[in-house]
Amino acid sequence: MSTATIKRGKKPAVKRKGRVTRVKRASLFQRAMDHLGVKAETVERATTYALVGVVGSAALAIAVLAGLPGFIGEQIGLGIGRAGFEVKRVEVKGIDRMERLTVYAIALDQHSRAMPLVDLDKVRDQLMQYGWIADARVSRRLPDTLVVDIVERKPAAVWQHKQKLSLIDNEGVILEHVNVNAMPDLPLVIGKGANERAGELGELIDNVPSLKPVLAGATWVGNRRWDLRFQSGETLALPEGHDIAAHALTKFARMDGVQRLLGRGFVRFDMRDPSRMAVRVSREAETIDDAAKTADAI
Repeated sequence: MSTATIKRGKKPAVKRKGRVTRVKRASLFQRAMDHLGVKAETVERATTYALVGVVGSAALAIAVLAGLPGFIGEQIGLGIGRAGFEVKRVEVKGIDRMERLTVYAIALDQHSRAMPLVDLDKVRDQLMQYGWIADARVSRRLPDTLVVDIVERKPAAVWQHKQKLSLIDNEGVILEHVNVNAMPDLPLVIGKGANERAGELGELIDNVPSLKPVLAGATWVGNRRWDLRFQSGETLALPEGHDIAAHALTKFARMDGVQRLLGRGFVRFDMRDPSRMAVRVSREAETIDDAAKTADAI
């Protein structure tokens, strides 16, 4: 039996497909930028700066709200300060009588002027130590300004106590010391505790506008009542108790409007007894008519 030899033919050559080169199409954004004539690098750079700004602002806000505890917080605060968030200006509002330089000095007296490290509460507490300041608000205005908004007290009288003169407000707070040669045009209140009663005195005088311009001062007597002194030299002794004193003062103002009691030679009017008024006349005064001498409480 013959052996047949089977010849294996060669496999037909497989035709390799050539590589297809894909053309990368520009994105819609890129085509838009090309159309506008803006380089992509410029856009990327601007975007990067914007992100850095947002992150920096967020870090600043977080640092401020968190109070920057510890060394890490302080370093973050210093870094933010070096980035441009540092106190360079102090804006003061609402100040009239107090020295501005004092406010500037307090606001700038900081361990660090980096915005997050400025202790706003400390600045306010130091400002509140000054008598002129009734209230103060301190805030940051980024990137470099501290805003100090002050509410000043209003002077109401000059208080004389232990041979010292002090300018006070209606609550009796001492605003500053007064030189006897530079007295302001304000009523003079005398006596221990008279400063604390300045507001009460102001209410009494406001009820008698005709007498307010001629009032020279008042003495708080025995920690219980007022003696008023007028510019024409007379003294009016008021009774104890705010309401009773107000009623008596209103009576006196009405009597003065009718009979012109002030400036006529009287020395003292005593209204401590609500039912009557006693008067004392100066020996050097000219003759006073009978109507004035026998003046009774109305």
